[in-house]
Amino acid sequence: MSNGAAAHAGRRPRRALILVENLSVPFDRRVWQECTTLRDAGWEVHVICPRGEKRDTEPEAVIDGIRIHRYPLRAATGGPAGYLREYGTALWHTARLARKIGPVHVVHACNPPDLLFLTARWLQRRGARFVFDQHDLVPELYLSRFDRGKDLLYRAVCALERRTYRAADIVLATNESYRDVALARGGKRPEDVFVVRSAPDTKRFQPVPPEPELKRGRPHLLCYLGVMGPQDGVDYALRSLAKLRDELGRTDWHAVFIGGGDTFDAMVNLSRSLGLDDRVEFTGRIPDADLARHLSTADVCLSPDPHNPLNDVSTMNKVLEYMVMGRPIVSFELKEARVSAGEAALYAPADDESAFARCIAQLLDDPDLRARMGKTGQERIGGELSWSHSQRALLAAYEAACRSRTAPSAGDAVRVHRGPRRAR
Repeated sequence: MSNGAAAHAGRRPRRALILVENLSVPFDRRVWQECTTLRDAGWEVHVICPRGEKRDTEPEAVIDGIRIHRYPLRAATGGPAGYLREYGTALWHTARLARKIGPVHVVHACNPPDLLFLTARWLQRRGARFVFDQHDLVPELYLSRFDRGKDLLYRAVCALERRTYRAADIVLATNESYRDVALARGGKRPEDVFVVRSAPDTKRFQPVPPEPELKRGRPHLLCYLGVMGPQDGVDYALRSLAKLRDELGRTDWHAVFIGGGDTFDAMVNLSRSLGLDDRVEFTGRIPDADLARHLSTADVCLSPDPHNPLNDVSTMNKVLEYMVMGRPIVSFELKEARVSAGEAALYAPADDESAFARCIAQLLDDPDLRARMGKTGQERIGGELSWSHSQRALLAAYEAACRSRTAPSAGDAVRVHRGPRRAR
């Protein structure tokens, strides 16, 4: 029995409800790590999230003691109007399932979008504490994704963020930059904001023996891992690879792009138009075992996120996953990229595709440098960036939330639950 479980032995465990809209669970690795950390500390954990397309498809599941409640959701298409439809559907299902689950001690909402505070507020009125897990800065995401400037919709997402901050008892920030935003823009007290960094699960995600056949007969393998959306820079990576071939005369590489997203088809078409068909492979999303095979074989990994208001202050999960696999990285110059990778990456000036290509070539020519950078990354992930540090911060955040108001007793919870049933 864990220390947390022992502390709560003899009485009903405290209940946490985690709300997620952006990904299914347990596919969302950060959320799953949070779930298992809370479970090990003695919490009864429920999750409300959308169903996945190829995995996480069951409407109800209990996995490793975590109770998951999923709803059908069609991903947005067609710009901001499509997102409004998606978010409205998600919010309705989230509220419906939250009523079904009943009272909880903590409701933990993960953005985007910044609409889940509406469900959280309903639960707060029934005795729950609200922990806001800020995965993205939605105003910056809007500016970076839609290129519409600070229009009416931008002002609306800023207002929703303010409402979310105001409602939250505790804020979880993924890095110090996000924490600064919560303090300055969100007006939160320093003692109410906890940095809970994302980190790969090093017990599950480990290097395996390289497989040279993945290089398709060429000396070197380049890898990209991640979402393919308008702000993720896959187009920058492809144009950089074309410059690696055309400006530097390098044809001694094969590149694999792993992942999916809104711009997947557009990126495949861009690769063709650049004449990269014979050396660039798109796999879509692949199982973890295949991902480990590719990353363990890669000579260089790519983090081509362009400089914009969101990317500069965001921690990229792919950078952390490259590091745990001991791979050297090429990145554009971004504030939080340097905080995460340190000397495990080479940095090209922001959005300079020719410089990005030169950094790749430098690493291809220097196996000793690649090895040193890979080792540096692994040491950072095993030390200051490890999930164990974030576990402690997460549990401290929950304890702070519970200290700020006496949690409802079992009898109170039953009485609270009956109220909305009569109202319906």
